[in-house]
Amino acid sequence: MNRALLIFLILISPAGILRAQENNSEKFHLNIKEAIDPIRIDGILDEKSWETADVAKDFYRITPMDTGFAEAKTEVMMTYDQENIYVAVICWDDLPGKNLIASLRRDFNFSANDNFIFFMDTFQDKTNGFSFGASAGGAQWDGLQSDGGTVGLEWDNKWFSKVNREEGRQVHEYMIPFKSIRYKEGIDEWGINFSRLDNKRNEKSSWAPVPRQFPSASLAFVGTLHWDKPPPPPGTNISVIPYVSGRAIKNQEEGSETDYTFDAGFDAKIAVTSSLNLDLTLNPDFSQVEVDRQVTNLSRFELFFPERRQFFLENSDLFANFGDRNIRPFFSRRIGLTNPILTGARLSGKINKDWRIGVLDMITNRVDSVNYPGQNYFVAAFQRRVMERSNIAFMVVNRDGLDVMQGDSLANKWNRVVGADFNLFSANNLWQGKVFLHGSFTPDQQDLSHGLQLEYTGQNLTFEWEHQYVGSDYVAEVGFVPRTGYLRLNPDVGYKWFPKSTVVNRHGPTLRNQFYFTEGWGFTDHILSLNYELLLLNTASYQVGYEESFIQLTEPFDPTNNDKEPLPAGSEHRFRQVEFQMTSDRRNRWTYNAGVKYGGFFNGTLTNLQGSLSYRFQPYGSIAVTADFNRLTFDEEENNSDFLLVGPRLDVTFTDKIFLTTWLQYNNQIDNVNLNARFQWRYAPVSDLFIVYTDNYYSNNFKVKNRAIVIKLNYWLNL
Repeated sequence: MNRALLIFLILISPAGILRAQENNSEKFHLNIKEAIDPIRIDGILDEKSWETADVAKDFYRITPMDTGFAEAKTEVMMTYDQENIYVAVICWDDLPGKNLIASLRRDFNFSANDNFIFFMDTFQDKTNGFSFGASAGGAQWDGLQSDGGTVGLEWDNKWFSKVNREEGRQVHEYMIPFKSIRYKEGIDEWGINFSRLDNKRNEKSSWAPVPRQFPSASLAFVGTLHWDKPPPPPGTNISVIPYVSGRAIKNQEEGSETDYTFDAGFDAKIAVTSSLNLDLTLNPDFSQVEVDRQVTNLSRFELFFPERRQFFLENSDLFANFGDRNIRPFFSRRIGLTNPILTGARLSGKINKDWRIGVLDMITNRVDSVNYPGQNYFVAAFQRRVMERSNIAFMVVNRDGLDVMQGDSLANKWNRVVGADFNLFSANNLWQGKVFLHGSFTPDQQDLSHGLQLEYTGQNLTFEWEHQYVGSDYVAEVGFVPRTGYLRLNPDVGYKWFPKSTVVNRHGPTLRNQFYFTEGWGFTDHILSLNYELLLLNTASYQVGYEESFIQLTEPFDPTNNDKEPLPAGSEHRFRQVEFQMTSDRRNRWTYNAGVKYGGFFNGTLTNLQGSLSYRFQPYGSIAVTADFNRLTFDEEENNSDFLLVGPRLDVTFTDKIFLTTWLQYNNQIDNVNLNARFQWRYAPVSDLFIVYTDNYYSNNFKVKNRAIVIKLNYWLNL
């Protein structure tokens, strides 16, 4: 059956699902000419270059309806010199009242800030690109685009901006060094689109039109940027980012003395070509990375947390997008999890319009305290564009234990995964999907995983077919594969109505099905869910849902994940749940969301209450509290459990360069209270001083487990 589905997809894809609508790149053109005078980034458009520049205007609405021209008028101009690209934007603002500015933090929440953002497809492959922009308050936004337009905001680079708010308009002015982006020399056309969000009107718009079911970042709909001559080569492009850090750690649980340490290291970025980058690191320090948001885990499997470390982020999709969200042969957070990273190198980027490559090699230190040897991690990925926007990719993931000794806590001395993916993106973005086949190898076993996913996203109708197979001996030690030995089938369908209403934006149901089988087609799980969503024009939303589950446990499981009596393997459980969720108008200073879920849970009953409340003191930040309460009751009363997760958060942006974020997370499921305060001063572009304080306590008596303070200073130096 799986083989038949794969052959069917390959046969129908060229003729049946790649029909393109009218091509924006042929209809929407903007000329960019070399500047005739120096450009000063001050938000005052008094240079002669702006007087002679072509203007992109007459933006189209995307939401709440994608018909007609936008009411909020926007004008964009571009120019360049031998070192930088310049962008000037006028966002006309004729409505009374203040702009929505949640904070001045970089890479702000898109929907909670009035903003202007643009997207550059520098290779015209309509799949990968760069995104830059700013909020009405002047906070910067930058990210890497992959998978047809998904923006990864973890990436930061060196560029400059200024936003002036004047009577009746905002004026944005940007300067982006050619060295900060990747492009192919000699090409005189790029893909380009511009997007504006005006929350006062609840209107999102773009220069080249984008259907409302897609984000404005979708590269399938970009227009064309015509250069009067090919962009100049960036020249020597080497950046070194050294750091020094010091920390004091006190472990109260072990009763040890305060441990003081000092570290130094560096990252380096070397442009091998204008489109291919070499990243190097020596003794990296990730102490400034924001703490993960905790969740109550009532599932049978490991939870996924995204990568946040800067070294792994540029072109991260090359390495991370193999497989499926629950079958990832490579997950960079595995590196440095058990033992610290000593050094590493990563070569990634474009060879030409059709080929991308990524090669990564990392070495970690031995940790004698847990008898864990040093490791060498090697990953290679190659991606070839086929048809207009799709690609075929190949990868190898290898982990080798170094200096392995008798008694080391290492199950396999080495582990390897090889495989290939076909990633489908239709020209009109209506169809997306993938087919993959991977094999894993260890000294004693080998096995396969494979899958097929096909998704249609129309304005009204959406549907998805997905299947996954993971062999019981499939081992991806540098990946994220929480479950093995199963076959999963997942058909979904949804429909949305867009009524002519002054209150309702859209509404409609979604039906999801998940079927799980053992490798021998033994039926183990079925999860059926039906949800109905109502979205109002004022951005408030409501959702009701029903879920019905059948689960046959393949191994013992404690439903509380808290050391209670486990349910036996082979036991069968049928239960139903209902839920309701609501979210308030995001434009208000006070915002909230709330939800309730009730029903069966394995051999017991689950009551879940969750919500958040936030107040925005714009533009300087917000204070918020989130809470998640779960009550589990069973026939065996000793297994009854109440879990409370509370997470107050204070986010203060004193300026667009000085930030303070403070988390308090109380989680009695893991008996931990975590306090994390992170101060950041961006004293120069992509150069920071961090001061991070962390406390951990027991949740039952608030006795201190451990505490630490870290001071880190880094500086971005261009050579």
